[in-house]
Amino acid sequence: MKRINIKAYIGTALLTLSLLGCSDILDEQPRSIFTPDYFKSEQGVMGGLTSMYAHLRYIYGQAYYYNSCLTGTDEVTYAQSADANFKDMDLSGVGSITPSSSRSDALWGTAFTNINTASGIIENATTVGTISNALVAEARFFRAFDYFLLVQTFGGVPLDLGAGELKFNTSASRTSVRNTVPEVYTKAIFPDLLTAINDLPAVGRVTGSATKTVARLYLAKAYLTYGWWLENPNKIPTYPTCDRTDPDGHDAKWYYQQAYNVATAAIADPGNFGLLSNFYDVNLGSNDRNKEILLYADHTETSELYNGGSLTYGSGGAPDNFACWMMTWNYTNIRSAAKTDWSSVVSSVQREATQPLGRPWTRMCPTINVIKNTFADKTNDSRYDGTFTTVYRGNWNRGGATNASLYNANNMPVVQGDAILTFLDDEPATAIDYSNSTYKSNIGAGVLPGRADFVISPNGISRIVYPGLWKIGPYRTDNGTGLGQPNAGSTRPFNIAKFSELYFIAAEAAVKGATTTAGQSARDLINVIRARAGKWRWNNNGNAAKVEDHSAAMVAATPATIDINYILAERSREYYGEGYRWFDLVRTQKWAELAGSYQICGSNYGDHTPTTVTRTITSNYYLRPIPQGQIDGMEMSAEEKAAYQNPGY
Repeated sequence: MKRINIKAYIGTALLTLSLLGCSDILDEQPRSIFTPDYFKSEQGVMGGLTSMYAHLRYIYGQAYYYNSCLTGTDEVTYAQSADANFKDMDLSGVGSITPSSSRSDALWGTAFTNINTASGIIENATTVGTISNALVAEARFFRAFDYFLLVQTFGGVPLDLGAGELKFNTSASRTSVRNTVPEVYTKAIFPDLLTAINDLPAVGRVTGSATKTVARLYLAKAYLTYGWWLENPNKIPTYPTCDRTDPDGHDAKWYYQQAYNVATAAIADPGNFGLLSNFYDVNLGSNDRNKEILLYADHTETSELYNGGSLTYGSGGAPDNFACWMMTWNYTNIRSAAKTDWSSVVSSVQREATQPLGRPWTRMCPTINVIKNTFADKTNDSRYDGTFTTVYRGNWNRGGATNASLYNANNMPVVQGDAILTFLDDEPATAIDYSNSTYKSNIGAGVLPGRADFVISPNGISRIVYPGLWKIGPYRTDNGTGLGQPNAGSTRPFNIAKFSELYFIAAEAAVKGATTTAGQSARDLINVIRARAGKWRWNNNGNAAKVEDHSAAMVAATPATIDINYILAERSREYYGEGYRWFDLVRTQKWAELAGSYQICGSNYGDHTPTTVTRTITSNYYLRPIPQGQIDGMEMSAEEKAAYQNPGY
């Protein structure tokens, strides 16, 4: 992947973006670079803003960056087909994170290029005379958004890209100075977001554009994260080295209170956003761009131009949305029989461009701990069912096979749409027979008496066969009666920010000592989310309606006093596999405690023996390394380059 030197001449390719669901779309012509004069026109400002939404595709949905946010946490480990990109991140002795191998490089170059574009708009747009403060506020939001990602990932980063702090740069410069973490927050992130909140509208100018609510979410989250940074409960080192004191004289408790105040203000004044009634609908492909989604990296199946990638094949690189491939195992290897003696077999689950299936890649997988512990309650809580694909159903006719039925587990017949393989919710009372030598599953699954589907229990989940990630699976309306285009990148938007997170931010701030208002204690806020999770309208993996309300049971099960570990567990249930987890564990300094070991079975079919794997998570890993391409591109002494790099790398 090309690594961009932030001190070189920074020009941005102007990408196009279609924000669907509204008659107004962002539609500008490609342009190779931006200049100050370009931003002194309406076309230039609108083009720059369009590129900011488009730049999200180079971060979100980019599978290697996605991997860096999840692999090595308590949510994800590497899967059977993983290469070094994934094994390095696991920190379990099979690889190591280095400045050359860390895939956080996808963030570094993309974010700084966009920051420079934002600064160009902020500096020059007012000279046009017709550009509203609301439009400039979109640029301020994105500049803060990128700096917030950078400071969480790398520590202190440069505010001066060559022309002065927070200035638009058009001159080549090959030196760089990193600002401290407090400087990045207090000079860039907080001021830009406060201005954005003041100037952005409650309802976006087009569907998917920045609003007052999304700016409030990021300000609340930045306050919360900075409060943790100031408190530093586990004495994690920072870099560049500085005192953990706030230039404005506030302490951690003050920032926790601000996080609570801003988040609850957004909940009380949501604009046209809000919680959906059912968790299932939040991530349902046919319901994308719903009122719970505050920000997303957009894609579409209607145009390759506006999709940012091919509609028929996947490039395996940005701007494709191909993150959903990574946790999809090769279910197409499943075989059922055309004859009762199993002398002729059929691929009974074909690769299809539907949300439960999609393109197999087998690079990342959930741990056994996730299935058994994080999602322990699969009866009341709908979020396990609304997160994973646990039932793989027959679709062989879409691939051209004409068999009316096939023979499956226990040599029992199955027809189209029947369950071929099921990942059980819990360990069964009757032991699974994984030997089944007469009618043997070719992918090592087992049988239970009287069942036509092959089965695997939670303790049998391995690096090669595991539940898929339904929530970000592909969704298209153009498949017709066939398999569609399962090898293309997903044409769904990749969700970045959700209204529901405001409840989690406020609850976490309350646990950290913020004074709460009546009816909005930490437990009250979390129970809003938990009550929603107890409301079912559809059994995803049963493929049938299920209108049940278990919200009372969910609320009753919430501890009277909740702590940070409980909030983190709830966050994982709500946002599993969406790319939040590394940031959550680093913010709260719980990474080593919660992800220091995990259980998984091996990489061979039929391996159902759980193994406990230990990770080595040292304090230096709480920051990612500055990409080697950045270090190499600077004309500085070896000593200066070494001092620029984060310690431990």
